[in-house]
Amino acid sequence: MTSPVGNHVRRLRFEHGEMSQDALARRVGITRQTIVAIEGGRYAPSLELAMRIAQVFGRGVDDVFFWLEPPRDV
Repeated sequence: MTSPVGNHVRRLRFEHGEMSQDALARRVGITRQTIVAIEGGRYAPSLELAMRIAQVFGRGVDDVFFWLEPPRDV
């Protein structure tokens, strides 16, 4: 199943010295496979993980992650 959350993680990795998936994973304390799933849109990270990833790139969470479709009214 595809996540309703998109991201710019792959682009940001390349903009930051072509950082490898493994290097990013180690910096935020997860596996490379989780980075693969996030980049592929198969996994939406927790808020904590999203904040850790954004921090690595010196960006806000909403600069890294975005809705692919508008969230439903709650």
